[in-house]
Amino acid sequence: MRKASIRRTCAALAAVTSLALAATACGGTTKNDVKNDSGSSASAGKADPNAELKKGLTVGFLPKQVNNPYFTSADKGGEAALKELGSTYKEVGPSSATDTSGQVSYVNTLTQQQVDAMAVSAQDPGALCTALKQAMKNGIKVVTYDSDTKADCRNAFVSQASAEDLGRTEVQLLAEQIGYKGEIAILSAAQTATNQNLWIDYMKDELKDPKYKDIKLVKVAYGNDDAQQSFQQTQGLLQEYPNLKGIISPTTVGIKAAAQYLSGSKYKGKVKLTGLGTPNDMRKYVKNGTVEAFELWDPAKLGELAARTAVALVSGQITGKEGETFKAGDMGTFTIGKDGVISLGKPTVFDKKNIDQFNF
Repeated sequence: MRKASIRRTCAALAAVTSLALAATACGGTTKNDVKNDSGSSASAGKADPNAELKKGLTVGFLPKQVNNPYFTSADKGGEAALKELGSTYKEVGPSSATDTSGQVSYVNTLTQQQVDAMAVSAQDPGALCTALKQAMKNGIKVVTYDSDTKADCRNAFVSQASAEDLGRTEVQLLAEQIGYKGEIAILSAAQTATNQNLWIDYMKDELKDPKYKDIKLVKVAYGNDDAQQSFQQTQGLLQEYPNLKGIISPTTVGIKAAAQYLSGSKYKGKVKLTGLGTPNDMRKYVKNGTVEAFELWDPAKLGELAARTAVALVSGQITGKEGETFKAGDMGTFTIGKDGVISLGKPTVFDKKNIDQFNF
């Protein structure tokens, strides 16, 4: 993922040409315990939340890109969880974050190897569907994490955080830093970015709370997820609004560019900056006092939840239907939402105290 799952931010990965392989390419013998070959997201039968977790399983992890720090962190979280649960972790995947055909071939390989489950971060929402449906027909449970496919092409999707949580918590972070008073601006990605606009809608709604009555949103600027444009937009905001107290940038490219500008200007430490960023990009700006705190999800926890979801599916504790619940070890109890979506929870806040604990 790296700027794949993050940069849509953090969420929109580069779209690639869809490529579907024939179901016959999947081959393999159908697993003996198959109860439903429909390929639908909901398995046949009823979930038993008290079912014992199975051991000795093999779960394949297929990230968008191997040897990517973000996915390395996420998949290590999955590996650790599977080891604790007495099962085997296996990682496969392309070296390029845009190799959709490679992802398809890896899904087919995992199917032929008859793994019990696979956790996939999809590069394209539709291109993997044929292969994933064939995997499900062969009795393999399919979990997507970080980046989803179509709902009927997997059993469950483990989402980083809800759009509402991301939008509201960024306002909350900045408000605390500016003492709930002053002018603020938002530095977004493209004006047409669906995820960014949804987050901004929640930011605006959060600002309606009476506790923010002394905070005024003066402008939403767009840097198009381009470092130079975002740098220039930050400069322009401060020229246009000399009394600006804070900036929210819900994009990893934007927040880094804004931090770069602020760190070399007279506004360093005076104009607060928060948003969505990665620890590796933002570490020096946190340590030099340009940024107090920013947020994102913890990819290791995302990978862990994907692994635990996969094992719960294979064990029959859940089927992927809305309303089902399961316990994910020390992470707590999770409830499956609409369309089989499981939300990791509120994003992780990074500051001087914890930023060196992360590497992505």
